[in-house]
Amino acid sequence: MKKTEIEFNNIRIDIYSLNTIVVGSGAAGFNAADRLYNFGQQDIAIVTEGINMGTSRNTGSDKQTYYKLTLAGGEPDSVLEMAKTLYDGGSMDGDIALVEAALSAQSFYHLVDIGVPFPHNSFGEYVGYKTDHDPRQRATSAGPLTSKFMTEKLQKQVEQKGIEIFAGYQVIGILTDQNEEKAIGLLALNLNHLEDINKRYALFNCTNIIYATGGPAGMYATSVYPGSQTGASGLAFEAGVMGKNLTESQYGIASIKFRWNLSGTYQQVLPRYISTDQEGNDEQEFLEEYFEDPGTMLDAVFLKGYQWPFDPKKVNNFGSSLIDILVYNETVIKGRRVWLDFTTNPSWASNEEGQLDFSLVNEETYQYLESSNAIFGTPIDRLAQMNQPAIDLYLDNGIDINKEYLEIAVCAQHNNGGLEGNHWWESNLHNFFPVGEVNGSHGVYRPGGSALNSGQVGSTRAAQYIAAVYQQEPLKIADFIQRSTEQVEDKIDLGESFAQSIENDSTVLDIRAEIGERMSKNGAHIRSLDSAKQAATAAKEDLTSLATRTKLSSIKELPLAFHNYDMLITQYVYLSAIQNYIEEGGKSRGSYLVYDQAGLLPIDNFVEEFRFSLDKENFADKIQRVIYQDGQCSFKWDQVKEIPNDDNWFENVWNKYMKGEIIK
Repeated sequence: MKKTEIEFNNIRIDIYSLNTIVVGSGAAGFNAADRLYNFGQQDIAIVTEGINMGTSRNTGSDKQTYYKLTLAGGEPDSVLEMAKTLYDGGSMDGDIALVEAALSAQSFYHLVDIGVPFPHNSFGEYVGYKTDHDPRQRATSAGPLTSKFMTEKLQKQVEQKGIEIFAGYQVIGILTDQNEEKAIGLLALNLNHLEDINKRYALFNCTNIIYATGGPAGMYATSVYPGSQTGASGLAFEAGVMGKNLTESQYGIASIKFRWNLSGTYQQVLPRYISTDQEGNDEQEFLEEYFEDPGTMLDAVFLKGYQWPFDPKKVNNFGSSLIDILVYNETVIKGRRVWLDFTTNPSWASNEEGQLDFSLVNEETYQYLESSNAIFGTPIDRLAQMNQPAIDLYLDNGIDINKEYLEIAVCAQHNNGGLEGNHWWESNLHNFFPVGEVNGSHGVYRPGGSALNSGQVGSTRAAQYIAAVYQQEPLKIADFIQRSTEQVEDKIDLGESFAQSIENDSTVLDIRAEIGERMSKNGAHIRSLDSAKQAATAAKEDLTSLATRTKLSSIKELPLAFHNYDMLITQYVYLSAIQNYIEEGGKSRGSYLVYDQAGLLPIDNFVEEFRFSLDKENFADKIQRVIYQDGQCSFKWDQVKEIPNDDNWFENVWNKYMKGEIIK
């Protein structure tokens, strides 16, 4: 890596020239850097807003799952079988599915080798369990904090290799050649020196960019993503990177004071769902108003434990996802607050002494609780019996669910879609590799834990390709400046217009709140054509007026202003994708409900907004792609690629491998 200094419009800027920059310090980003180094490319660095920020390090669940090929027991499994499972989720390209299956064991064992504590039996078999959308028992877990352990162990590998980490640098621009065909570098804010205009900006002149920035969390108000995760997809759209399957995300019930998925035993202990007014008064057990009997209500709550993501297929006939709709109805439609109460049993299913009548539940629910020795007491008693760490987790974060209610909402949890990438994870913008959640490799449905596998596989593939094909030196400084000057000047002009708006009253957080409320209301798990259109128009108008509306209280808010810029581009593109999907005839699928005037209500005489019909897999063999250019979105729909049926005769593959014809 070489460092030089140049001057742009009387502002001095450091330029760092190197082969590859990795943007992001989560599990995918650290793995990309570690793999690149091991494959022989050591002229690399990581750029991150903060090492301890982001989703990988700061999220988990009741039992955070990692999905890979079956590695224990006698149950038959194969790379092709796993690829079919991923492919059958709908709207997933077969070549991506095959790669994610083929490299799953390698990626998993790499994590094992560096110390991630996945459990194995006394014979060394890494046993598994069945997760959602999983026909085998491919799932494993290192506990509630699997991704955190992964990130920490991968970070240690990076630090041991001496790979430089630019901590406190926020990317604000992806630089391309003049035809927007190839990435050539990055413009970043130096968060460590915002006050000094001659240190405020930094440039990275690089041959390759591995983009591991995570999901677009910042554009939602109700989100289970950590507060430090905002995403940076808008900058990629601005640079010409194609979006893929942007309509597809996962949503589910989560706590909002401390952001955490409320799956597994949190639901299986049958807590009491209540709503209140905004002041916490007027307590109502609202579920009982809509279910036909208390047993059906309890069974739906129980199933929510392992049917956690909202799924319109599980709404009718008092299914588990009806609960998500009822929570949304209370919070968004009625403007109330919703809580889980673990201290008291649901009154509709209890006797006068508050004891739960377990005879009301079905056989599946009863047997599970009986096998767990939990046919007794209150929800908190049952939770302590079944999963004490689930209680301790909240205690460690300042919430005692032994005594207090837990406020909840239906929250954005994961983006299945994202940026386009081929089976080497290179985007349509050459030398730009989106990896991890920012990459739109998933389809409509996916097995639980497959996102963690995808992040490791994708970052490994990007590293393999760069090490084999893109070893070139970065541009000469003069060429880099000549090709990037206009882009850099435009972005610095925007930054300085923000910087010159410092007043006593800031608007930055108000603008972000508007962005979040718009997306959670119009582009989350409850959607309609009219709301998507109106919200997309509003997002575009806000983007156009952002420079004039933005007021900073100090220069320290400059990074937040750039976050808003990125989020508004992201939101406009995502809402436009939702609009396009519905205009093309798309119905409810995946993890969202689309209003359909010709559909049915989930409950008789219910709110009209929830009238829907299920997609009949008319789009399961298609992928929506979008390009954002000159402030407009253009869409195309492609047939999914079939799973490749390659020539696997050993001598033929060996011959190609020895000639260096595999990675190309």
